[in-house]
Amino acid sequence: MSIFLNVLAESEELAPLIMPATAFPIIAAVVFTTLGFVAWSFRDIANRHVAKPSQAGDAHGAAH
Repeated sequence: MSIFLNVLAESEELAPLIMPATAFPIIAAVVFTTLGFVAWSFRDIANRHVAKPSQAGDAHGAAH
């Protein structure tokens, strides 16, 4: 059995990567940072389009 495993281990070749292994986490960090910035830039966007009680003429603030 150990001879078979030795032959099997010798015949395997690692697939070459298209870039260095350290580039993958760097690319992931850049992508997640960019997505985080996009999400951060849309913060509080819903409150910009809500009619204020003084603008809607409703004294109780229940603008529908």
